Amino acid sequence: MTFKQIKENKLVRFFSNRYLLVFIVFVIWMIFFDENSYLVHQEFDEEIDKLEADKDYYLSEIKSDTKKIKELEDPELLDKYAREKYKMKKENEDIFIIEYDTVKK
Repeated sequence: MTFKQIKENKLVRFFSNRYLLVFIVFVIWMIFFDENSYLVHQEFDEEIDKLEADKDYYLSEIKSDTKKIKELEDPELLDKYAREKYKMKKENEDIFIIEYDTVKK
């Protein structure tokens, strides 16, 4: 085959079209090398998903804490919570902590 025959081949003519070549270079540049490339967008999407999961977690924690704060507005429940959680006591009062051995031998 001569150079002229190769040049007139439909497949070679199609891929040697300068518009197609520019388009292919453009697509490769946008996918891999550009500042706003597809790969960078994928990383941002993963980070957004992680941040949204964190947001949901913290919103649920806020809701739980708000419920606990409302419960502790009652002085009796506040006293009970302080005694159980932080082992606090009133004046002139002794506290004995009894721990049970739950491990079976």
